[in-house]
Amino acid sequence: MAGFHHEPVMLAEVLEFLDPVPGGTYVDCTLGGAGHSAGILEKTGGRCRLVGMDQDVNALEAASRRLAAYGDRVQLVRANFRELARVLERLGIVNVQGLLYDLGVSSPQLDTPARGFAYQHDAPLDMRMDPDGEITAADLVNGLPENELADLIRKYGEERWALRIARHIGWERAKAPILTTGRLAAVVKEAVPARARRTGPHPARRTFQALRIAVNDELDALESSLRQAVDVLAPGGRVVVLSYHSLEDRIVKDLFREFAVHCKCPPGLPVCRCGVVPRLEILTSRPRVPGEDEVARNPRARSAKLRAARKRPVVLNDQEVE
Repeated sequence: MAGFHHEPVMLAEVLEFLDPVPGGTYVDCTLGGAGHSAGILEKTGGRCRLVGMDQDVNALEAASRRLAAYGDRVQLVRANFRELARVLERLGIVNVQGLLYDLGVSSPQLDTPARGFAYQHDAPLDMRMDPDGEITAADLVNGLPENELADLIRKYGEERWALRIARHIGWERAKAPILTTGRLAAVVKEAVPARARRTGPHPARRTFQALRIAVNDELDALESSLRQAVDVLAPGGRVVVLSYHSLEDRIVKDLFREFAVHCKCPPGLPVCRCGVVPRLEILTSRPRVPGEDEVARNPRARSAKLRAARKRPVVLNDQEVE
């Protein structure tokens, strides 16, 4: 799939916060078109170790070609990022200096109608990031009870018309299974009241988002992987996350805050007595967003938010230890 390529979002900002240096080990947990990985390798003059993870074999094949010049300094692994710790253990890597997550669906996946992610194309209703995954969007749309489908659309799509949409899907699938993106988009559009369709994005956008998140179990995978990331980071190592909707961003924000909780002891005590030891230092008090020039050049960057954190060294008796 030679066309698996897209412009990396907020590349300059990613490199600023990740701060890759020669000799370090870096993990691109969402390899995609390898644009960010190429940037990391270029900034270090190719003198770092890079592990690229993706569950999409097409992405891995394209990335392998793009990064071929770096030889064995690059290791590409087909895996979901929820397998982060297991992958690093298999590669013999104890800790890393940086991790990057560029969440959501990639441009090549959106632009390939057969993958079934986009409501702009009529294609099989699929939405699997891993083409070998067991559950498709069609399975959920046609198999879930209406109340469960409504809950899914409301929870993952933050869709106010979730119940109406689920009911319309129920009526339509009773006539014939809903097997294509085009038919689902039409059903959702019919379900949303006309006044709500006059402004804003396509009325099916939130429903498609919800189904994609559910098919790929994206939110649970993200939280699991970020918790592993805190463990595998070396002291001083950094984690950078690009998210594209509020559900992802909330998980990142809350988890960073959880691991950045400070000692509750009164000031002046030589040793912490409360047992609360912060593991992260948050580098972005507010999320960074793309500039106007980037959004004009790459409209899909519009909703991006970047958050970053640094692993704090362990301090015992006022001494930093590894």
